[in-house]
Amino acid sequence: MTNSIEEIEFTDAIFAIGTNTTENHPVIGAKIKRAVRQRGAKLIVADPREINLVKYATIWLRQKPGTDVALLNGMMNVIISEGLYDRQYVETRTEGFEAMKKVVEKYTPEYASNITGVPADDIVTAARLYAEAEAASILYTMGITQHTTGVDNVKSIANLAMLCGNVGIEGGGVNPLRGQNNVQGACDMGALPVVFTGYQPVGSDEARAKFEKAWGVTLPSKPGITIVETLNAAHEGKVKALYVMGENPMLSDPDLNHAKEALRRLDLLIVQDILLSETAQLAHVVLPAACFAEKDGTFSNTERRVQMVRKAVEAPGQAKADWKIISELSAKMGYPMDYATSEDIMKEINSLTPSYAGITYDRIEKMGIQWPCPNSTHPGTKFLHKDRFSRGLGLLSAIEYIPPAEVPDAEYPFVMTTGRVLYHYHTATMSRLSPGIMERCPESLVEINPKDAEKLGVSAGQFVKVSSRRGEVQAKSEVTTRVSEGTIFMNFHFKEAAVNLLTNPALDPIAKIPEYKVCAVKVEAA
Repeated sequence: MTNSIEEIEFTDAIFAIGTNTTENHPVIGAKIKRAVRQRGAKLIVADPREINLVKYATIWLRQKPGTDVALLNGMMNVIISEGLYDRQYVETRTEGFEAMKKVVEKYTPEYASNITGVPADDIVTAARLYAEAEAASILYTMGITQHTTGVDNVKSIANLAMLCGNVGIEGGGVNPLRGQNNVQGACDMGALPVVFTGYQPVGSDEARAKFEKAWGVTLPSKPGITIVETLNAAHEGKVKALYVMGENPMLSDPDLNHAKEALRRLDLLIVQDILLSETAQLAHVVLPAACFAEKDGTFSNTERRVQMVRKAVEAPGQAKADWKIISELSAKMGYPMDYATSEDIMKEINSLTPSYAGITYDRIEKMGIQWPCPNSTHPGTKFLHKDRFSRGLGLLSAIEYIPPAEVPDAEYPFVMTTGRVLYHYHTATMSRLSPGIMERCPESLVEINPKDAEKLGVSAGQFVKVSSRRGEVQAKSEVTTRVSEGTIFMNFHFKEAAVNLLTNPALDPIAKIPEYKVCAVKVEAA
């Protein structure tokens, strides 16, 4: 997030797009509701599904899945044509305005409406609400990123925010809400194929030389490959061994039949986890890891806040902290990692990662600190880009709408989109072990619009078969107006109805994110 969680409650307008916040981020969802109810904030919700936040919205934009760029361009068309944008901010803080303006000129409200299905008047209303707010915050999650145009979607959101001068101010910003605990911290620590810690590029000679000196090794200059690309390479026999930590690709990856075959073709699969997940059940070696309450360390949350976690109980059996397992394995392979405590690791992070340089165990004993924090006296950074962007001027990008990789046709006439439910967490490896949670949400459901259900001869609670070009699953139907005609929604928590057997592995060409949110399916009574 460019801004902080607490600012959401005190902003003038909130634009929530591609985020089912109350179910996926309940604490932040509560702040949105308080902002609306108690402080009069305007709330714009853009989502193909009638999520809970719609009840609190000033306006709801029900765009067709995969049409976010067209919707955002339509809003910007209104803002520019009506002179509602922050002219001074655009002239002094950004570049690329004329090229961007030229592209969005054709995205009139009527043109955008034809693509998105959102009424033209609603696009105009939403544009004015956002542009006329003194400070406006944009919130998004994987409803924006998990598309073959995920990068375009994010750039378009950045365009809208900069166009109205909402980046670098309190209460504004471009605020992606992280989907799992410490996803932010993992990225900060270089768990990406293109960067070292603190987003220092692998391809930078200067950055590489610094890490080579610290670690006493020679490091490659070529970036690695992403998760889906790794499984594709395993399927082709190019990757022979895979070490999986705290991840369950046997439920979370797209096109699961392909993923399972890729894992089976490996010479060696190692899984390090706290529970025996579906992926661990395929492993040659399982390394039992300690959970959060069984180790010391830090988590970095969605607002860039680095917080301490302290060991509360002993780990069971042979389970060890992740860093100890990695260190011991490294020593076995000939490279000693001489850390005595997790604090030793943090000290190395301080020395090699400028944005974390001032975040020490002593300083976060009682209260976490938001990076960037360049030295031991710096208080941390509440919001980013106050006076300038890290690249100097903010880049306004000229983005054209591109349809999803797979659209409905005669054989597969429905669009399926996927997501989570409040009661379960990711692949449900942990949450399904809780009797109370399973009582509230015991199985996967297929949300179908009543008119579609009538055409299919399907009644509520009846099993249906959902098929795509990659596989099929069966689950009970939930007949509801939460989804529009021609669209179904499924969650991906249940292995008995593993929705990722159906999803499209097509990738965004830049970020390499799969298009989980849109695939063509057919639905029939089982």
